[in-house]
Amino acid sequence: MDTRSEVREFLSTRRARLTPDKAGLPVFGGNRRVPGLRREEVSLLAGVSVDYYTRLERGDLSGASDSVLDSLARALQLDDAETAHLFDLARTANASPVARKPRKKAEAIRPSIQRLLDAMTGAPALVRNSSFDYLGANALGKALYSPHFTDPSPNSVRFAFLNPAAHEFYPDWDRVTREIVAAMRGEAGRNPFDRRFSDLVGELSTRSDRFRTLWAAHDVRHHRSGVKRLRHPVVGEIELVYEAFELPSDPGLRMSTYTAEPGTASEEKLKMLASWVATESASADQAASAEA
Repeated sequence: MDTRSEVREFLSTRRARLTPDKAGLPVFGGNRRVPGLRREEVSLLAGVSVDYYTRLERGDLSGASDSVLDSLARALQLDDAETAHLFDLARTANASPVARKPRKKAEAIRPSIQRLLDAMTGAPALVRNSSFDYLGANALGKALYSPHFTDPSPNSVRFAFLNPAAHEFYPDWDRVTREIVAAMRGEAGRNPFDRRFSDLVGELSTRSDRFRTLWAAHDVRHHRSGVKRLRHPVVGEIELVYEAFELPSDPGLRMSTYTAEPGTASEEKLKMLASWVATESASADQAASAEA
């Protein structure tokens, strides 16, 4: 990742979206030549000189202190995810050559994690890595995301942008793809030297206009909890609440679980899907016994 370019584009896009009115600055007569704040306005809000802010926005975060970064985040009205991204970019800019090596990551899930997944019979659960490859799931998780698992190497990002079935599976495809890319932006800031992730971004930038447009927006968000609406091939449209958890002992891995609000149609559909999974499993066991 070209850190200077990332910094430059991130800060300039954040400045462009913030108007003087939103920033609490007076607006005097005359036409403004920029869509958002001017650099001198950001420097005023951040309490730094225009020359220093200009240096920062040109991509040079080397030596920037935490207090400066905090002031800049407040001036640009960054949310928690964007502020964390700014600090990640600064950390990369100030990293020594030794620290620029890719972080060690887990390449597979441990047996104990798979046992945990299998023990969760009432809620779909999946584990992915930082490149958005699904490395494991319980039976209900595989059933819920069955269109993804038609690929022998399922990857949620490739499915969303490159598989036509994604438009049917995600009724809110526009929103889902925005959220995915915003989560990827955060991942890029945390792990800028990850070759596998960079290759994924390059592939999608080449093959998907939608991805290329969203990636250029430099939006960042946490992907920790929320509501997911899916159109499942067996049970139809279902709305679930998801929670995502980092696995501290497995760097780069994240578990996502899904539940339905009690008393809703989605709860009934999730139970129906679980029953379908149990029936399919019993049929497969019977077939295996007959062959033996």
